[in-house]
Amino acid sequence: MNILFEKLKEVIFSVLPITVIVLILHFSLTPLETPQLIRFLLGAFLIIIGLSIFLVGVDKGITPIGSLMGSTLTKTNKLWIVGVAGLILGFFISIAEPDLHILAGQVDFVTGGVIPKFTIVAIVSIGIAVLLALGLIRIVYNIPLYKLLTICYLIVFALAVFTSPEFIAISFDASGATTGALTVPFILALALGVSALKKNSKASEEDSFGLVAITSVGAIIALMTMNIIAGTDEISGSLEYNVSHSASIIAPFIHELPIIAGEIILALAPILILFLVFQVISFKLPRKSVYKIIKGIVYTFSGLVLFLVGVNAGFMDVGSVVGYSIASLENKSYVVIIGFILGLVTILAEPAVHVLTRQIEDVTSGYVKRKVVLFALSLGVGVAIALSMIRIIIVEVQLWHYLLPGYIIALAMSYFVPKLFVGIAFDSGGVASGPMTATFILAFAQGVAEAIEGADVLREGFGMISMVALTPLIALQILGIIFKIKSAKGGV
Repeated sequence: MNILFEKLKEVIFSVLPITVIVLILHFSLTPLETPQLIRFLLGAFLIIIGLSIFLVGVDKGITPIGSLMGSTLTKTNKLWIVGVAGLILGFFISIAEPDLHILAGQVDFVTGGVIPKFTIVAIVSIGIAVLLALGLIRIVYNIPLYKLLTICYLIVFALAVFTSPEFIAISFDASGATTGALTVPFILALALGVSALKKNSKASEEDSFGLVAITSVGAIIALMTMNIIAGTDEISGSLEYNVSHSASIIAPFIHELPIIAGEIILALAPILILFLVFQVISFKLPRKSVYKIIKGIVYTFSGLVLFLVGVNAGFMDVGSVVGYSIASLENKSYVVIIGFILGLVTILAEPAVHVLTRQIEDVTSGYVKRKVVLFALSLGVGVAIALSMIRIIIVEVQLWHYLLPGYIIALAMSYFVPKLFVGIAFDSGGVASGPMTATFILAFAQGVAEAIEGADVLREGFGMISMVALTPLIALQILGIIFKIKSAKGGV
């Protein structure tokens, strides 16, 4: 209970800012209908309770499973076992990621079913599986992270030349969405388990990060390849914007609960089954430890269900309404300013961000403070959403105008930034774009795109998650340079 109370205090301070901003907008620029406002506040309450329980569950269940599997795979010392296990784990974890289902569902809805949800989920999961296997092999064989990332992104840039603009946005968004609340804790723990067996403690510390970054590139490559082979260009979309006049407050929550509970059961079942199989074959943990881990998975399930019900039923609707209303005002600068402020505070409510920042502080023995990382992340995401709003308002500005120079800068920095910070930065890019971004902020962006004349919801409404995934790469590597300078001055 003490741990839960600590998490609760932490989460309240994380979720409160975005709730306050929406309330301020309600009483000033964008008044909401009373049922919508009550649903939003109820959603905020569920997010706070759900995220607190989820974080306890991750500590007790998901992280120990990932660490155990990582160390077990490495002990086999056989490349093919590491590779095959990476493929299986990568596919099942990705196909179960709730954020990916949210994004794929939005693409399906906006395109009127031209790009089916299942197709996106399956193709992305194959890409994730291949790159997770490659990432595990990298750790085992000490291949430098920055070199592998450079090769991966050169492939991405080459494929982008032949990919339609709409699919570039969706591909990069999928990269951010697939590294969500469930995937990130597991992949981080897997990396920690594999790297912990290294004799060199510095190499072990550096290799604890970077696996999320490599894995997320698989989503981009897979979807771009699908677009090039299938040749699905010239797709447009519409949000069919309609302000909800429903007087019901509870109905949306009741509607979402069984759907989300079913998705999370499918999400956690493969992880639980794999754990039980490994327990019989390899782990041989005492019964008490097994019960503790299963209890952790139950907490993870309960917390994630409450969190996602709160986000989907309470937050998403309000996101598109607020975006549409602000973009309909004569002064378009409000869209950019509010986008920046939302970016600053939304990152604080992302579940996986809390998992990553705690692991950074633990692995570096407190040398890299989680508050400093959160500040850098928050600033980076604020800038990302502000730039995304500018892209929607000024239709001539295209997504690649941001992504190409951004990734060139990020990859160039990776060659002289401390290697620990390269892994942290590239992991943070995927982690920053979680369920809050994939729902509230993406809905906000699509509401803005629907209101702006000449903007297309599919072309301009998507792409925002990719911006959120890009800016932390630069922000946290700058933080790494600052730490390097401070260490040199301090004689560390």
